[in-house]
Amino acid sequence: MSQQESIAVNASVRLDAVNESHIPALHQLVMKNRMWLSESMNWPLLVNSEQDTRQFVLGNIMLHQRGIAKMFMIFQGDELVGVLSFNQIEPANKTGYIGYWLDEAAQGRGILSASLQAFIHYFVESGDIRRFVIKCRVDNARSNQVALRNGFALEGCLKQAEFLNGVYYDQNIYARIIDKSSQ
Repeated sequence: MSQQESIAVNASVRLDAVNESHIPALHQLVMKNRMWLSESMNWPLLVNSEQDTRQFVLGNIMLHQRGIAKMFMIFQGDELVGVLSFNQIEPANKTGYIGYWLDEAAQGRGILSASLQAFIHYFVESGDIRRFVIKCRVDNARSNQVALRNGFALEGCLKQAEFLNGVYYDQNIYARIIDKSSQ
């Protein structure tokens, strides 16, 4: 059995690569945060059972192993508090498209920013990613602040690029480029 991929963030926070043992806790966290998550993403309303979460996790394990996406669970102590991932990786371009969400009760404590910094450092050191991208709705102030607070530069606005709850929204696209040799 291979060792579980893990990224130390600080003394109390770590990122663990998604695995089947996370399914029950992840399902509970999604259900707890379902209504406010559905204000920003389409998928939470499609999660109706632990089996839905299982299928999602199993698909992400396969993508993680193939290197075309990476999904990590954010733990504070032993408590699962969120998800940080590359929803898509373009290996030839060394570009990773970042997605994240944090339990509403865990927000405002710097957990996501600290996790994002450790995540970026880990993948720069691996040499796999040099361009980190965050796309978020223009009107999602908190997500835009995460990007800005963590050194991402606004590259532009994609018009009507995100369809959510029956409406097309504009998306800001942020990027941060870090070459391993220039660290």
